[in-house]
Amino acid sequence: MWKGLKDFLTRGNGVDLAVAVVVGTAFGQVVNSLVADVITPLIGALGGAPDFSGMKLGPVALGKFLNALLNFLIVGAAIYFLVVVPMQAAQNRLQKKAETAPPEEVRLLREILEELRKKA
Repeated sequence: MWKGLKDFLTRGNGVDLAVAVVVGTAFGQVVNSLVADVITPLIGALGGAPDFSGMKLGPVALGKFLNALLNFLIVGAAIYFLVVVPMQAAQNRLQKKAETAPPEEVRLLREILEELRKKA
């Protein structure tokens, strides 16, 4: 039973998932700090107080919802522009390199053909 647990925990997928969770948590803290400490104060400086938590529509705490919505939009934009766009650009560069370079088999066959032509 312990061997099975050890095999399960040390299998590649489990370790990769654990690392992804830890890195994702750390990245989440960085993005939240970016929103709370940089972007939100900038919005407040440009347009007044960025905290809407005091807004109420009767018993409905509309301001808290607006804060959460604004936070979601800013976090989404930060992740898109800081992670997704650079990753897509890197993947496009790698894909273009892969498309321009012939496969290894083709390259080897061309070398063999050149050698045969030299001998003939």
